[in-house]
Amino acid sequence: MVDEEQLLDQLDLIRMNLPTAFQEAEEIIRHKEEIFRQAEHYAQEIIQTAERRAAQILDEIGIIRQAEQEARQIRQKVQQECEAAQQQTIAEMERLQRQAQQEIQELQRRAIAEAEDIQQGADAYADAMLRDLEQRLGEMLRITRNGRQQLQPEVPGHRSRDSHQNAPATRSAPRKN
Repeated sequence: MVDEEQLLDQLDLIRMNLPTAFQEAEEIIRHKEEIFRQAEHYAQEIIQTAERRAAQILDEIGIIRQAEQEARQIRQKVQQECEAAQQQTIAEMERLQRQAQQEIQELQRRAIAEAEDIQQGADAYADAMLRDLEQRLGEMLRITRNGRQQLQPEVPGHRSRDSHQNAPATRSAPRKN
């Protein structure tokens, strides 16, 4: 019930068109494979870029962690150095304070010694001046007594006690008033 001739014509037509369809199908398959290769290549590039970026980020994180650790170490070192410098400064201040106290005590001792020397010098000077004044006053007193004795009339046969001691060897006649 099938027309054989028509069937053969159809088969011939199919045979003639079949290589072109096969070629188109093969071309589509090749094109599909090329697209897959390109997509796979693009995916590989994206994966490699992502891996490089991830490695870079990890390196940066490592660098950041290392930098933070180094910063902590530097901070500790600086703090220790500051504390050491502070202790040295305090020790130096205490040493300077002790030295200043000793210098003050030495200056006080010298000032007291100088004051004592000045006092002794002043006492010696005052003693010398008073001794000189005493000698002068003694001499003036002796001269005053002698002058008074010469002015007093003598009682015959009686000499005053002071006249024996201070009487001159030669006397002039008593003066008359």
